[in-house]
Amino acid sequence: MKFSIERAALLRSLNHVQSAVEKRNTIPILSNVMMKAEDGILTLCTTDMDMEINESVAAQVKEAGATTAPAGTLFDIVKKLPDDSNVEIILDESGNQMSVKAGRSNFKLSCLPVADFPELSSGDMPTNFSLPANDLRALIDRTKFAMSTEETRYYLNGIYIHAADKDGVKVLRAVATDGHRLARFEMPLPADAEEMPGVILPRKAVAELRKLVDEAGDSIQIGLSESKVRFTFDHIVLTSKLIDGTFPDYQRVIPQGNDKIVEVNPKAFSYAIDRVSTISDGKSRAIKITFEGKTMTLSANSPEAGSATEDLEVNGNDNMEIGFNARYLMDITSQIEGDGCRLTLADAASPTIIEDIGDSSSLYVLMPLRV
Repeated sequence: MKFSIERAALLRSLNHVQSAVEKRNTIPILSNVMMKAEDGILTLCTTDMDMEINESVAAQVKEAGATTAPAGTLFDIVKKLPDDSNVEIILDESGNQMSVKAGRSNFKLSCLPVADFPELSSGDMPTNFSLPANDLRALIDRTKFAMSTEETRYYLNGIYIHAADKDGVKVLRAVATDGHRLARFEMPLPADAEEMPGVILPRKAVAELRKLVDEAGDSIQIGLSESKVRFTFDHIVLTSKLIDGTFPDYQRVIPQGNDKIVEVNPKAFSYAIDRVSTISDGKSRAIKITFEGKTMTLSANSPEAGSATEDLEVNGNDNMEIGFNARYLMDITSQIEGDGCRLTLADAASPTIIEDIGDSSSLYVLMPLRV
């Protein structure tokens, strides 16, 4: 194998794929990036056995071939090479060593055989449909903050994506919850997605997909099976195993009888939460919200730091007190892009529904704290 490639193009592709490498793995081949050069194309691939990222980039291929080399080391080398340099990569005849040359720099890396490299992307994907990149970005951004990080409840460590029915209209719905808050986002169901299985997309795949989709074109192809998902855009393919578990019945968490409605400007609300929570104590960062007619008062107390209060004008006419985790509340209010945020409450011990008045695609549920 022998090829040359612009340093900037190689660095960009290595940056995309090397993030799939699990830093703490004990299997040497999983630390490597597979490189295959033929017909003017260099294909790079990494995997941690649960997720695989595959990217193709143009290169001047002089001798076709394939190998695997340490992904992190190669990325660090290319990152430190001069900006406008051309990188030449040559695999020796034994297949055990690869030269990386640029200008007067010359590195030699140990290689492992391609035959040892596991393949995740093979297999049939019975359900295939496409989504606009902006819709996929919104789906992730409106829900990912509510994913759980608690490993014992592994089935909550991702976003549950499924076809649903809303008032007789078919929608693609994404839900995430950690038991303290719930985020739900929906959009019209794409063509060919009617028969899709309900799937839980793992947290790591969500994070990598969100980074990659920022550089994606207009449309993203999605393939689904019962155990895997594949996202294809531009010259990148991300394949991931799905979480093998049953997502809980989230509909039961969404309260139906809340009768107290308060409307507030989301930006003013978010800024006030941030300011007042500076004083709040402990991990929970608890703040108390008191509603009195047209006034909302946010307050926090700490034996060490002191106290803080701030008043906001709201549209409402109920009187009550309720406590929330300030960070959880800000995660939600930061997703509301319109001019109005609606809180639908019952009492100090019951979950609250939070919505964007001008956008019915999102709904959030937040459990209260005792303050």
